[in-house]
Amino acid sequence: MMSNAGPPAPSGQFNPLELDSLARLLDVVAAPASGRPPMVHTNLPPAALTEVAVQRGEGILAASGALVTATGARTGRSPHDKFVVRYPGSASERVVWWGDVNQPLPPERFARLAARVSSYLLERDALYVTEATVAAHPAYRMPVRVIAEEAWQALFARQLFRRDEGPVGDEPSAAGATVLIAPHCQAVPAEDGTRSEAAVVLDLEHRLVVICGTRYAGEMKKSVFSLLNYLLPQRGVLSMHCAANVGDAGDSALFFGLSGTGKTTLSADPARNLLGDDEHGWSDEGIFNLEGGCYAKCIRLSQEDEPQIWHAIRFGSVVENVVVDPATRQVDYDDDSITENTRCAYPVDYIEGALTGGTAGHPTTVLFLTADAFGVLPPLARLNTEQALYHFLSGYTARLAGTEAGLGSEPEATFSACFGAPFLPLPPSAYAHLLGERLAEHGSRCYLVNTGWTGGRYGVGQRLPIGATRALVRAAISGDLERPGVAHLTDPLFGFQVPEHCPGVPDLLMHPRDTWDDPDGYDSQAQRLARDFHANYAQFASDPDARRLQAAGPSMS
Repeated sequence: MMSNAGPPAPSGQFNPLELDSLARLLDVVAAPASGRPPMVHTNLPPAALTEVAVQRGEGILAASGALVTATGARTGRSPHDKFVVRYPGSASERVVWWGDVNQPLPPERFARLAARVSSYLLERDALYVTEATVAAHPAYRMPVRVIAEEAWQALFARQLFRRDEGPVGDEPSAAGATVLIAPHCQAVPAEDGTRSEAAVVLDLEHRLVVICGTRYAGEMKKSVFSLLNYLLPQRGVLSMHCAANVGDAGDSALFFGLSGTGKTTLSADPARNLLGDDEHGWSDEGIFNLEGGCYAKCIRLSQEDEPQIWHAIRFGSVVENVVVDPATRQVDYDDDSITENTRCAYPVDYIEGALTGGTAGHPTTVLFLTADAFGVLPPLARLNTEQALYHFLSGYTARLAGTEAGLGSEPEATFSACFGAPFLPLPPSAYAHLLGERLAEHGSRCYLVNTGWTGGRYGVGQRLPIGATRALVRAAISGDLERPGVAHLTDPLFGFQVPEHCPGVPDLLMHPRDTWDDPDGYDSQAQRLARDFHANYAQFASDPDARRLQAAGPSMS
């Protein structure tokens, strides 16, 4: 499916694919020697991978048939351990958004790390190789090969990436991307230039990802997404951290949002067809899924509120870091004693009615989801184009006390540009520019949806009912909120327009200040959140296009 040859190195630079140990590893994977370790298992079906993972003690089967595994000390991504190889004079060096998100790693340091990981993998008794693709649109399809130390990680890759056959587009991508994942091989900071024993390193020039020192499977998924976030915009395609679904009439909708804001939950709507829950591209022809699976947060998952996700967790799925009753093998989705970030991975076709072809037309509706823990934002607000781009660049949600180490007793505002800053190799304005072009060309309606709190901040008020949020989302997508006679009020602080009524939603919920027992307390929290927005947006002061949008943010009194 993939050749071993990679893109040539920039002039005068080394090519990591020519390292002796990595070249040997790629040769062994391409043509394994019979009877000699490592035994290379390529493209085993999910049943076989599940069986091997249980036999090797990598996980256990839950009552549902899903494979349950634990990722150890690292139960989420390790953003401070992510690096991008910086080749002097290369194309990537000129355009990458260098800084805390894309920490540079010198080529010579990367050479040591890649050689160590490759040698380590060659010493294993078995390797598990997954050959897949990403990007459902044939013109942008790219092969991906994952070489994993553990069978369950190969199962994760098998279920999360695509299995499309056929051409890979017209760009020189025949070599595709290669991902090495060796969780039990540790980086050596003094030699490798890393911060800890864990490292997630992207070589954008050679489409190579090296992951070591962490078992968290999401690192594979997000590393490949980061690579696509580098490649696709340079071909005029907006890559997006969002879910998408499609109605029977072909009307598609996008759901942007950070973890915990409801992307997966709200996009898995029995009345619509799921395209994907996390990563998509928007080209001149429409939108397309980048993946073949879903990676849902499953803390407090319930069959009543999220039936499609509940039933997708079955044989062939992977569930991470949940608590299982040893006697019944039932999963307690309410137990966060291991982590709040419990996860389940399953192929998209486990969702009834999912569009496995992965493509759809241009979206009629764009939704920005936020879990506002200050109880300030309305459950839904209409945005004009400038406001939509402002909130896209801001990427606001809130973190809750108790969910992350170091958080105090009150929620904290958090901002992630384009609702996915950790995965953006290019400056945020590159993605905002493409979004602005798409919105202008296709006239998509834009809304800000609060899935957080009402009646007070976290700890005082209550979470907005999921039924009310679903009703608002459905009304927004159907166009009911834009029909004549639907009155809107302009929020005096944030400037967006709030519908006064939506069927199935109590009118009181539409006006958050009225839900508070202490209106002055609401005003104080609202002013605080407005200041947080302004403080965050100061990072774009040197960007003329972003600075022009500042007037679309909250006013300051």
